[in-house]
Amino acid sequence: MSLLEEAGFNFYNSYRKLPSFFYSNVDNADPIRPQLRILNEDLAKVLELDIQYLKKQEIISILSGNYKETSLTPIAQAYAGHQFGNFTMLGDGRAMLLGEHVTHNNERYDIQLKGSGKTTFSRGGDGKATLGSMLREYIISEAIHALHIPTTRSLAVVTTGEEVRREVEMEGAVLTRIASSHIRVGTFQYARSFGGIQELQVLADYTIERHYPTLLKEPDRYLQLLKQVVKKQAQTIAKWQLVGFIHGVMNTDNMTISGETIDYGPCAFMDEYNPKTVFSSIDHTGRYAYGNQPNMGGWNVARFAETLLPLIDENEEQALELAQKAISEFPDHFHEEWLGGMRKKLGLQTEEDEDATLIRELLELMHEYQADYTNTFVALTMDDRTSMVLFQIEAFQQWYKKWQERMTRQQLRVDAVKEMMKQHNPAIIPRNHHVEDAITAAVSHHDDKPLRDLLAVITKPFAHTTDQKEYASLPPKALRPQHTYCGT
Repeated sequence: MSLLEEAGFNFYNSYRKLPSFFYSNVDNADPIRPQLRILNEDLAKVLELDIQYLKKQEIISILSGNYKETSLTPIAQAYAGHQFGNFTMLGDGRAMLLGEHVTHNNERYDIQLKGSGKTTFSRGGDGKATLGSMLREYIISEAIHALHIPTTRSLAVVTTGEEVRREVEMEGAVLTRIASSHIRVGTFQYARSFGGIQELQVLADYTIERHYPTLLKEPDRYLQLLKQVVKKQAQTIAKWQLVGFIHGVMNTDNMTISGETIDYGPCAFMDEYNPKTVFSSIDHTGRYAYGNQPNMGGWNVARFAETLLPLIDENEEQALELAQKAISEFPDHFHEEWLGGMRKKLGLQTEEDEDATLIRELLELMHEYQADYTNTFVALTMDDRTSMVLFQIEAFQQWYKKWQERMTRQQLRVDAVKEMMKQHNPAIIPRNHHVEDAITAAVSHHDDKPLRDLLAVITKPFAHTTDQKEYASLPPKALRPQHTYCGT
């Protein structure tokens, strides 16, 4: 057995069965001194991997991009995309797909190395990543997973021993990213814009087989594929909204066909509730602001629909009509997921027509009085009306009375309602200042304790334990990070 097999890896690469138009081969990386910085042991168990073998230097070297002693044939995937509304040719400019790991239950996971070096699609870049940006993705992706939101995940971060030039010299690192696949809306845009109908159909059939196999025998499988993606994306974005998450770069190349959240660059969680909140340093117009994320999700799936038109129906007008009807379902899917989630955050198990108004009134009060999004719902959960300025306002007290009357009408036990709210209102999120402090300690001082302490609490967001309280408090506004960066 090879060392990879002894570690539990069962590699396959079905993506290579697609025409070579969809990918390019990747040259072996040769890092100077690869060292394991952090390993996700919980994820390793899910993947059925041997944790001790993953810590061997030979495996660490492979996870840094040095695969020459293996039988692996990594690739960089080609795709295109609308970046802040502008269409361009893209591709894996700093990532390689090692292959697909298949578990005993026949579950298939992409194993991708992010930051491993130049590829055909690097467009003049160095293809490298910095330790800080890879730790950010590790932290946020694991927090998103713990919040029960579909996402790619992080298995490991390996430092390379190399310096990467950004504004200054920074420590280089490679992230091992795990996904159900890396097929994006942008992958289909690439096929439609730079290939022919044959390439488009091959990609669509591969995607259906991999993600939605029950559609294979459907005569209108491409229309059904569109409907599935519309629903998945709407539900994922609704889940972002429910926890105050702001993606930051909702470009079509960062929207997966599986519905998993991908690309944790300039992302962050909102503190004070404000729909106009933007953290990305490159989003100057608020295109991907918190309140605009549902609109941009709908825009993105419309771009996906455009790529599928030749497959949906040979008659262009009929294809357009069917596609428009499918994407028109996005707002309904989003609203259903969001409203259902908000009801649970407020302890409402039954449904009434005025629930949406009750929720909107609370959010308007939170916005007006600059209330913290997460802590407001935690305080409501614990019935702590002394901890926030908002709760002393007369308008809020009137709202609170309406909410209590609504709760009474559903005739549920108080303890059952509280338990429901605890399971849908995270006690903590990865606050920006804590994330920055943990990254700074790890990068500048080689102190990983703040990072590990932070991960220990944010990966159990619904625990509501006393040790989480210090991570829920906010520093003065002047000390809160206002911008995040993609690290390219």
